[in-house]
Amino acid sequence: MAKKNTKRKLIGMVSELSGHRTYYTTKNTQNTTEKLVLKKFDPIARKHATYTETKKNLGRNEVKERKG
Repeated sequence: MAKKNTKRKLIGMVSELSGHRTYYTTKNTQNTTEKLVLKKFDPIARKHATYTETKKNLGRNEVKERKG
């Protein structure tokens, strides 16, 4: 298996209209330090909305350090 690149982090995109996380993407945190802002379609509001970057808070994104 290929080694997972640790520089790219999984981020969630939150709509400013509905507040839901609809889109997820990866981002190179070393090259792009500012928050990502995109205009995408919000299926809940049924309009185009501005999506801003947030941390994916589902517990699967964070890697716990091993003891020992």
